[in-house]
Amino acid sequence: MRDFSQIKVLAFDIFGTVVDWHSSIVQEIEIMNLAIDANQFALDWRVGYRPAMDKVLAGELPWTSIDDLHRMILDSLLIQYKIDRLSEAQIIHLNHVWHRLVPWQDSVKALEQLKEKYIICTLSNGNIRLLVDMARHAKLPWDYIFSAENFRAYKPSPKTYLGVAELLNIRPEQVMMVAAHHSDLEAARECGLHTAYIKRPLEFGSSRIKDVSPCVDNDLHATDLLDLVRLLDNSF
Repeated sequence: MRDFSQIKVLAFDIFGTVVDWHSSIVQEIEIMNLAIDANQFALDWRVGYRPAMDKVLAGELPWTSIDDLHRMILDSLLIQYKIDRLSEAQIIHLNHVWHRLVPWQDSVKALEQLKEKYIICTLSNGNIRLLVDMARHAKLPWDYIFSAENFRAYKPSPKTYLGVAELLNIRPEQVMMVAAHHSDLEAARECGLHTAYIKRPLEFGSSRIKDVSPCVDNDLHATDLLDLVRLLDNSF
C-alpha cells in the first residue's frame, strides 16, 4: 500500500471530474425548447474545446479565455444547427451555462471531507470568473481557485501543474492531481505530481459510455470522489 502522507494539496480538474457538464447543457437546451438534438449539441460544443485551445497554444490566436472560446464555438454551432431566433442576451445566457454546471452527486460531500485534511483547489482550463461562479452555484468548497488564466497557459502545459506547487510553496510531489482524464494525469506525472483517476463513465452521456479502464501509472483509481476519500484514508 502506498504512503501518501506527504500529500498536502489535491488539485482537481473540473469539467467531467467534479461537475457533469453534459447533462447540465442538455437540460439547458431542452429548457430553451430549441427543437434540436440536445445530446448531440452538447457533444458538439465540447468537441470544439480542445481544437480551440490548441489554436491558442500554437499562436494562431492570442491568449483567449475559455468563456470567449466557448462563445466562438457556440456561434459556429448556432449556424450549423440553423438556430437564428435567439437574442444576444439569450446567447450570452446560454454561453454562461458553463458557469452553472451541476456537480456529480458525490462531489460536494467528498470535497467537504477532503478539505478537512488537504488544501483542495481547482486546476482547470476554465477562466477564473467561470470557476468562481460555478463554485458559488454548485457549492463547491474550494480553498483556492487555480485557472489556466493564472498562468496564461492551458493544461497540459507544465506551467499549470508546476504553478500550483510554486504558488502554494510546496514541492510538486506534495500535490496530487485528481482528474477523470488520463491525458491530464499523464502531464501532471511528468511534472512530478501524484495522480488519482476518477471514473466518470457517463461524462458524455448515456449514448456514449466512456472507457474508464485504469492506467497502471496512476497512483489511485477511484470509482468516484467518495471512493477517493476512502482510498486516501486507507493509505496511512
